[in-house]
Amino acid sequence: MEERKSGILLHITSLPGKYGIGTFGEEAYKFIDFLFETKQTYWQILPLGHTSFGNSPYSSYSTFAGNPLLIDIDSLPFSENTLQTSFQQKVDYEKVKKEKIPVLYKIAEKFLNSEINKSFYDDFKKEHKFWLSDYAFFIALKDLHDEKPLSSFPKDIRGRKDKTLQVYRKNLKQQIEQIQVIQFFFFEQWFKLKKYANEKGVKIIGDIPFYVAGDSADVWVNPDIFMLDDKHKSTKVAGVPPDYFSKTGQLWGNPVYDWNSCKETKYKWWKERIKINLKMFDFVRIDHFRAFSEFWAIPFGNETAENGEWLAGPEDTFLDEILQEKNKIIAEDLGELSVGVEHILKKYDLPGMKILQFAFNSGATNLFLPHNYTKNCVVYTGTHDNDTCIGVYENFQDYEIKFFNDYCGSFDENFAWLLIRVAWASVANTAITPLQDLLKQGKEKRMNIPGTIGNNWEYRFEFIEIEESHKIFLKKITEIYGRC
Repeated sequence: MEERKSGILLHITSLPGKYGIGTFGEEAYKFIDFLFETKQTYWQILPLGHTSFGNSPYSSYSTFAGNPLLIDIDSLPFSENTLQTSFQQKVDYEKVKKEKIPVLYKIAEKFLNSEINKSFYDDFKKEHKFWLSDYAFFIALKDLHDEKPLSSFPKDIRGRKDKTLQVYRKNLKQQIEQIQVIQFFFFEQWFKLKKYANEKGVKIIGDIPFYVAGDSADVWVNPDIFMLDDKHKSTKVAGVPPDYFSKTGQLWGNPVYDWNSCKETKYKWWKERIKINLKMFDFVRIDHFRAFSEFWAIPFGNETAENGEWLAGPEDTFLDEILQEKNKIIAEDLGELSVGVEHILKKYDLPGMKILQFAFNSGATNLFLPHNYTKNCVVYTGTHDNDTCIGVYENFQDYEIKFFNDYCGSFDENFAWLLIRVAWASVANTAITPLQDLLKQGKEKRMNIPGTIGNNWEYRFEFIEIEESHKIFLKKITEIYGRC
């Protein structure tokens, strides 16, 4: 990444807009204009995948497909928009899905039946043939089976019996084609938005979840690269062991990779995955990067993550290939790191992450304190998984407040802006803050609480909340600390 630059973390769903969820529409362009005006270089977002149960961007029906809910209805061809037009303070995912998905299907059908030149669509299908048709088939099958998970599909569908799939594919042909058109709309709008950002000098930082959902086209089509039994059920699942933050560890439940089988396929699926992400974004953050060295595998059926085991990640030849463009990759290296993952980070000279909210609880040796940074890192005030800075400060212990005050000195600013200032002033090449911290918002505006389901990923803002004082502050510190 470039030296001494800065930016804002905000997911697309959090943008304003009249249809209940942020999209690639005019509000996204307006946000880029705001970044340009305040001299920011980066817009960091969360994964753009077609989200599954729980609406988490880190759990999707496909690691390749885009989330249809992010499509801007108003700019689509043949749009006869019947959606309700009122701003909602939080994203009501079920309501948005119920109203928006049928409209997208209707527009896709009009597109297919029109006389419009479809050469761009045909080119899109060829370019994305690795995943597109299988994903569309999977979504059509889920719709047919009342959104039940893959594990509940009939045996012959789950096991991909050729004769059975031929029948279903024929019967669902029209819907499969419509789903592919919707993906065409998604990618057309995304690359148009990215082009606008780049022309304004704004670069997009995307996000790659390390694991995929068990209920996904990826697992259905590529069962051999995961640790599954003959019924397509996981034998081992992902998580992390007990640590300072959790006495029983974190049980995520995703299927884990069978790296020996991945090697037999010459890592085809992973290579395609990295390839499409590097095309979609200027930079990518790889979540849970440490699993490339070793990963915690928990026997399926366990209720906690306590009884797992460390298993080895892929071989160096795989990493040599997918990390060829290492200057475009950020490693999420939070938590306790082994010698193995530290070796990988050092070997490929990858920038890791520093979270300022974690910096003030253990004295001068705390690695999240700025005086302990190297240049090659990305410093955040907080992330999508953290409380807002204001929310964090409310729960600080007295000794943390004292150390913070001693460390940062006295400024006539609140905690959120002080932390942003400290991040921008640090030696780190890149400094990022969530929009909530720039707007001095409290815990009620938190994006996600890890390990919980419900009431997450719903945060939205309105442009009226970005006051002139916010712009002046952000632009000023970006200039003062040499991040223009």
